[in-house]
Amino acid sequence: MAGKKGILVVDDDADVVESARIVLENEGYDVSTARSGAECLASARETHPDLIILDLMMETDSDGMLAAQELKKDAKTGDIPIVVVSGVNQKSPYDIVPTPGWLPVDAMAEKPIPASTLLELVRGQIGPAGEPAVVYKAGS
Repeated sequence: MAGKKGILVVDDDADVVESARIVLENEGYDVSTARSGAECLASARETHPDLIILDLMMETDSDGMLAAQELKKDAKTGDIPIVVVSGVNQKSPYDIVPTPGWLPVDAMAEKPIPASTLLELVRGQIGPAGEPAVVYKAGS
């Protein structure tokens, strides 16, 4: 994505996508969207966004997790930070956390997510919209 920092928001809930889009565009980010893991993979490979915000449970309960695994294994998309925003821990009897290989993501938050928390997570990964697109990692 040329120009503004690009964020791909992936969720099958249109209201979640629209809310995130409004918040992020108001902060100056360029937002594209996808509704499934397959759409996420295709869009990420085509546009190479600076960040992906990904739901885990879409077409299947593991749709987002499988997409994250594929993204991180692909040389074209493996460097894109992924932030999971999902209600998975509200529905699962297990505590789902980022894990290399199994859930290879850079950050994770539960739905519903306040706008301020979403922006904090985004800025923590790629910085404010007005700065050059540099991936920020905790501790660096």
